[in-house]
Amino acid sequence: MVIIPEKQENQKQVLTLNELSKRKVVEHNSLITSIAKMDKTPLKMFELAVSCINTEEPPKDNTVYLSKRDLFAFFNVSDNDKHSRFKEAVEKMQKTAYFQIKEVKEKGYEMTSIVPIPTVKWNSYNDEVLIRFNQDIMPYLIDLKNNFTQHALSDMAELNSKYSIILYRWLSMNYNQYEHYSVKGGRRVEQVESYSNPSISIKELRIMTDTVNEYRQIYDFEKRVLKNAVEEITAHTSFNVTYEKVKKGRSIDSVIFHIDKKRRADDNSYKLEDTAFQVDKKQKSRNEADLLKQAMESKYTRLLSENFLIGMNDIMDTATMVGLQKNVYPLYDELKELRGLNGVKEHLSYVSSKKEAYSKRNVAKYLKKAIEQYLPKVKRQELS
Repeated sequence: MVIIPEKQENQKQVLTLNELSKRKVVEHNSLITSIAKMDKTPLKMFELAVSCINTEEPPKDNTVYLSKRDLFAFFNVSDNDKHSRFKEAVEKMQKTAYFQIKEVKEKGYEMTSIVPIPTVKWNSYNDEVLIRFNQDIMPYLIDLKNNFTQHALSDMAELNSKYSIILYRWLSMNYNQYEHYSVKGGRRVEQVESYSNPSISIKELRIMTDTVNEYRQIYDFEKRVLKNAVEEITAHTSFNVTYEKVKKGRSIDSVIFHIDKKRRADDNSYKLEDTAFQVDKKQKSRNEADLLKQAMESKYTRLLSENFLIGMNDIMDTATMVGLQKNVYPLYDELKELRGLNGVKEHLSYVSSKKEAYSKRNVAKYLKKAIEQYLPKVKRQELS
């Protein structure tokens, strides 16, 4: 981190691009679902500035500092006219860009319009850019005890449409909840799955993307707002996203998104996740062979097949069957102890009815999450 002295008693921290690439953007959900009355450049500049906020130690005077050089690099600006373009972007942000935030109150709802960054200061003789936030936007950036979303700044760097940025923030908000409740529990299986397959009405989507009076034909709206945004998010962020349109009568009423997080190249998948097997290669092979044999002979394999939760490709895949035998079937045994084999059958029948809402690329992980969400509920009912 480069430290530039301002005065003897006060120092400013100017963040480098390398540090910015590792930064997270954390915002209150009310800001995520607000109407961003701005184009992509001020919106990305806002996200960049927010990533510099340490919520545990909020910036003094609501001010953060960026390196001019690295700011241009983040926006991939390298031409000779970059300074004048930056000046134009700042002026536009301060004159026309604002968030319109809607919050539900006891007597109704309250609308607040906030220019997020009223002050940007730079000069011709050094590299720093001062960015000062509006004090009214700060509660949405630092008072984050609940209902907040975190996403990677690097995911937004390559997004070239305001609609892509807005939709990415909203999808992140939902997927954050999916990851949280998948681990912590506290929601039914179908509720958890709905967070990775969120639905939004076309009306709400138009409001959020500020296109109520634009692209009035659904064909134009889908092409220019929805399809392009989904393709860009899938190409440049950590999410793979698809969507399906839901009709009401003859009209498109809503959209269901399907979010799947991309696996890293070094991620060998949940199926073979097992520290106990890391002994030696021969022992590991013997253990896997034993688990595979048990899985092939298990009544649960037959039940999964009968409910179309696994197919022949899964059964032929050693990693999948080992993952099921090791991580899933013991939980089915627990359910069987509580509710009998019929209880297991009922659970699998229910999961099968919801199977359209998940990606089958990691069936063992999905089935484990489903039974982990269901078992605590059964145990509570047994105790009551």
